[in-house]
Amino acid sequence: METVIKQAVGIDCGSQELVVTLGELSITQGFTCKSSQCFANNEGGFKKLQKWVLDELMPDAPILYVMEATGVYHEKLAYALVINGHRVSIVLPNKVNAFAKTCVSKKQDDLQASKVLAEFGCVKHLTEWTPPSPLFATLKILTREKLQLKRELVLIQNQLHAEETRAIGSKATIKRMKARCKLIEKQICDISKEIEEVLAQDEAVKEKVDNICTIPGVGLQTAAIVIAETNGFNLIRNSRQLVSYAGLDVIKKESGISVRGRSHISKRGNIHLRQCLHFPAFTAVKYNKPLKNLHERIVERQAIKMKGYVAVQRKLLMLIFSLWKKNEPYKCLEQPVEAALIELD
Repeated sequence: METVIKQAVGIDCGSQELVVTLGELSITQGFTCKSSQCFANNEGGFKKLQKWVLDELMPDAPILYVMEATGVYHEKLAYALVINGHRVSIVLPNKVNAFAKTCVSKKQDDLQASKVLAEFGCVKHLTEWTPPSPLFATLKILTREKLQLKRELVLIQNQLHAEETRAIGSKATIKRMKARCKLIEKQICDISKEIEEVLAQDEAVKEKVDNICTIPGVGLQTAAIVIAETNGFNLIRNSRQLVSYAGLDVIKKESGISVRGRSHISKRGNIHLRQCLHFPAFTAVKYNKPLKNLHERIVERQAIKMKGYVAVQRKLLMLIFSLWKKNEPYKCLEQPVEAALIELD
């Protein structure tokens, strides 16, 4: 009998339907798709899915449920599986898409997507997903909502300026726009207070956030976004991994003597982390001497100010991670900055 060394359940999650494929990895035959099935994306469907998997799988081989982190349609299923003691891995879409290009099939449908996820789970070593704590999950919802409201406010303010400037305008339109601006400003203020209340619920987290806020340029809202998007740095092992997760890692393209591409940040990471550190970097360069020196050195080398600010963003992110782990306030020390921070040629 063929020895199965690993099994994976690939799940393509839609708003109404779950397309599921059970795949297995054997010593001699490699990966094979054992069977596929569709289930409703609700609690009844979750129970039927788990029963179907138990009937189909090999009892001795470990099994992993794999799904993509696209939208929110996978979240209820992921929580239900973890509560019932199953191992779950939620993978980034760009990694799955890159892996799908190596597969033989040229189809692009839900069934093929589930097969790719099953094979990906079998042949790759994936990190198990753990549900975020309610505090960090709530912070993520609030900080993202606040960011969305700020974007809406800027859009309406720009439209209001245009209406007030045009030759023939409407007073009623301007009045409604101003009312919407006041409403959004009030909602932003309410969310800011709610974020402070959520942080105050956990004294240990509040203490760490207060230490992070001692960094010049980093305020409560920035700290809240960083810890919310990283789930309190739960799965972050080191600063290099954190920088990569934020998409602030440097990519170099060199080959032989003919290819000498310009280095740049990957931007293959959490865009919310990069956005929340943009303006704090400007403040840090103004009021933090070591970061100001870092910025000036890079600008002197590259003659591009924004590269210096990107390096400051990376340094700020690493400082936040360090203070969170050490649980101590920021100490401005005159010390040389790591070479990795200025590799933006």
